[in-house]
Amino acid sequence: MTNIAIFASGSGSNAENIYNYFSKNKDVNIKLIITNNKNAFVIERAKKLGVDCKIINKKDFSHSELVLNTLKEYNINFIVLAGFLLLVPKYLIENYTDKIINIHPALLPNYGGKGMYGMNVHNSVIENKEKQSGITIHYVNENYDEGNTIFQAKCEITKNDTPELLAEKIHKLEYEFFPKVIDELLHKSK
Repeated sequence: MTNIAIFASGSGSNAENIYNYFSKNKDVNIKLIITNNKNAFVIERAKKLGVDCKIINKKDFSHSELVLNTLKEYNINFIVLAGFLLLVPKYLIENYTDKIINIHPALLPNYGGKGMYGMNVHNSVIENKEKQSGITIHYVNENYDEGNTIFQAKCEITKNDTPELLAEKIHKLEYEFFPKVIDELLHKSK
């Protein structure tokens, strides 16, 4: 049994999509959601889905063993970042080597790094008149968006696309591919 914790800072639509994908899989359990944002809508989604949700502030997340102890308490053996905005501290990476993945709403290494999330990414992509964007699923290391790439999917950008239209295209890619890539990774690690 693989017990997954999802870390999310916002609405949690990817978290819910991942939960729904694995809901009939007896070998995978979305056991815990962790958020750093006490106002995040992911908390409501977790309640609706019946998944335990812990709110852990930035200080405790970065400078204490609280998160690690919580993950051990829930027997978590794989972590998925789905719109999680905090930098993952070294102690977590060391305890979950190659067991933490993230999804980024652009084709890394472009448009990555601190502050590059959500609409910040889409605005930059459109402003720079890129012809393509997409998603990157990657392992997490000590730096924002610099872990080894696992998977990328692309979408074309038309001259009429706005950042909002691009965001819709990116969400479709996320919903289609993120759960499948997680599933493939879990099968490879067995």
